[in-house]
Amino acid sequence: MDLKEYGFDPSILPEYGDGTPARVTAVHRDRYELVCPYGECSGRLKPGVYYTAGDETFPTTGDFVLIDYHSDGDSRIIKTLPRRSKFVRNDFSGHAAGYVKTVLEQVVAANFDYVLILQSLNANFSPRRLERYVALAWQSGAVPVILLTKTDLNPDYFGQLRAAESIADGVEVHAVSAITGAGLDTLAKYLKPGRTVVLLGSSGVGKSSLVNALAGKELMAVNDIREDDKGRHTTTHRQLLMMPGGFMVIDTPGMRELGMWDAAEGLEDTFADVERYLGSCRFSDCRHAAEPGCAVRAAIESGALTQDRWDSYLRLKQELRFTDVRAGSKKRGQQHFEPAKWERKRRNGKIQLED
Repeated sequence: MDLKEYGFDPSILPEYGDGTPARVTAVHRDRYELVCPYGECSGRLKPGVYYTAGDETFPTTGDFVLIDYHSDGDSRIIKTLPRRSKFVRNDFSGHAAGYVKTVLEQVVAANFDYVLILQSLNANFSPRRLERYVALAWQSGAVPVILLTKTDLNPDYFGQLRAAESIADGVEVHAVSAITGAGLDTLAKYLKPGRTVVLLGSSGVGKSSLVNALAGKELMAVNDIREDDKGRHTTTHRQLLMMPGGFMVIDTPGMRELGMWDAAEGLEDTFADVERYLGSCRFSDCRHAAEPGCAVRAAIESGALTQDRWDSYLRLKQELRFTDVRAGSKKRGQQHFEPAKWERKRRNGKIQLED
């Protein structure tokens, strides 16, 4: 098997020593499904590297790793290679009676090129949730793309389309239907061989249906949505799927529970229309409440900025501050995660996609 088909760059191998390269395609507690030059195999972490020494990053779905390959049993994972992108979920620990003592980082997916943010054109559509997802997608190091699904159920979706475009400036928005196939051809520029996309969206938005439509066959089970427009989860573990077109899709049940972990840069990108007013007030310590000469309040009063947009920005900033405080030394001990910029270029506020 040529691991380059799975997005691996073999030129990095001399830098990281001995071992057979592999990619994690699924995680089942302490057991990992892998693909490597010898084909598919299973693996477990080498205890002396990951548990005794304790200085190695635990792998997740999408990670590239080095293994001691064994053809007659589980291989041993000996090193996690550097990531170019990652999605993080807040792992709350030590909480009781509503009090959270510590917030830890849990990486749920790695090494993807695009984040396909799905929202369905029914009661699921939420501008506030979309703002959160776009901020997290920018921070991940990949390029966000918004998919408004189920156009077959709501042909009059132009209001939602305009709303999505207005709150996610610089992010491309597509309206699609996995049932009729409408709009799926517009996704071809993201779904090229060797690329990996990750799906982000709440239950019931049609992630499984989209994967099946793109594959041209049923790869994932599809369940009906409930009367409250919420779906029943069909993904039970983190998995990377190789699609017939040579691109890969990561789907995981943890993606719907992502919190604001170290997402300051993503928040700036998502709320560039809000942050343009910060620092323009008469007083440098302006609280943007009732102070004279407040640029934020002036923008809201003139209609240049909506109150809902400002309130959403404040809520996400407050959540980010809460996580920063609770994470404490855990985050201070980490290296700063610098988002990948190889494919993220802006021109007049729009992303330019490279071939």
